[in-house]
Amino acid sequence: AAVNGTAAGGGYELALACDEIVMIDDRSSAVSLPEVALLAVLPGTGGLTRLVDKRMVRRDLADVFSTRSEGCRAPQALEWRLVDHVAPRSEFADAVSVRAQAWTARSDRPHSGPRVTLPVFGASTRISADRLEGTFVDVTLDRSIGVAGITVRGPAEHPPASAEELIDAGETAWILRAAFELDHVILHLRFNEPEIGTWVLRTAGSAAAVLAAEALLDPCRHHWLAREARLLWVRTFKRLDLSARTLVTLVEPASCFAGVLTELVLAADRSFQLDGAAAAGAAVDDATVATVRLSEANNGWFPMSNGLSRLASRFWGRDDALTRAIACIGVDLDARAAIAAELVTFAPDEIDWDDDVRLALEERASFSPDALTAMEANFRFVGPETLETKIFSRLTAWQNWIFQRPNAVGPEGALQRYGTGSRPVYDKKRV
Repeated sequence: AAVNGTAAGGGYELALACDEIVMIDDRSSAVSLPEVALLAVLPGTGGLTRLVDKRMVRRDLADVFSTRSEGCRAPQALEWRLVDHVAPRSEFADAVSVRAQAWTARSDRPHSGPRVTLPVFGASTRISADRLEGTFVDVTLDRSIGVAGITVRGPAEHPPASAEELIDAGETAWILRAAFELDHVILHLRFNEPEIGTWVLRTAGSAAAVLAAEALLDPCRHHWLAREARLLWVRTFKRLDLSARTLVTLVEPASCFAGVLTELVLAADRSFQLDGAAAAGAAVDDATVATVRLSEANNGWFPMSNGLSRLASRFWGRDDALTRAIACIGVDLDARAAIAAELVTFAPDEIDWDDDVRLALEERASFSPDALTAMEANFRFVGPETLETKIFSRLTAWQNWIFQRPNAVGPEGALQRYGTGSRPVYDKKRV
């Protein structure tokens, strides 16, 4: 970040998000977070947390800085660790250039070619009133109960077998396009469909093809593009975790919940796997049995905001259960085996499946969206508190936030109508 004037509030918060801050040293420049002193609020995107957790500013100095509306000029900002380097105006451009080049030199990405053609974000998805249709990700909206059915399809063709083949395939490769499309769907639903409070996640396709495509993401490949593709999925799954929506995963016959796509099962607030074999009363063809398959990818390739894998988060504090789950890596688990491994929530047979899923979705639609948002976020992020979780995920302040919302204390809210025999009326928008 190059601060060549005054960076106040959001401007300085943008700088705090960067790896290094260079500040011009003259009388006209200062950095400040004036929200407490002038607006009676806090910085809106984690500025205070980044001061003490990321930049390791001493807390008493951070207190002074955040209550001083005029902020700090360059010499004091450098002394207090608010910036990394200061330079007079005559040397400022060179100082920024030198540091930018130093960061560039650390990268293993090629400086010129090979170029990887990436999908244009959202371009492959057709949007209509109640549907989104992409190459690999489709969405169907049921507005009557506030549900979005999201289906991720596996690779249609043999995936690239090497990073070089992935470079050539570019935007057509499933491992890239599917992540971009899922990311776009998540953002579209979050911003444009706030009353759709439940996302039902499904997959369709070949589990073997998913695992073949996933192989390119192996950290042991030590290739810059493999790392970047894996981090693309890390970001997409984090976006899913951090969405204020109920996540329900349905594992059905012809699903391809394997490896990278099994993260959708582990990310869910609830999951259902059809016990098809039990319903038939006898062994049936594998293609008609709903299965889940863990791979090494589920054991740490896609960390959550808390720094843990979703598998480790699921079994936080229960090392024996985590060990049993890891022992299932590479095995196709039918419903009973998945229940025994504690990887899914429920395993109805075909007689109960439709009713159990319908009742779960209708029940969810009857609850306060504010209470659900807070409950889900508190349950999703167990274990270590990190810079990310402090800023983006589980906030204890949400309990007080709920008590101030109309869904609780408004004239038709649950607290006002409790004990009266009248049902509360909720604003269904998720925030």
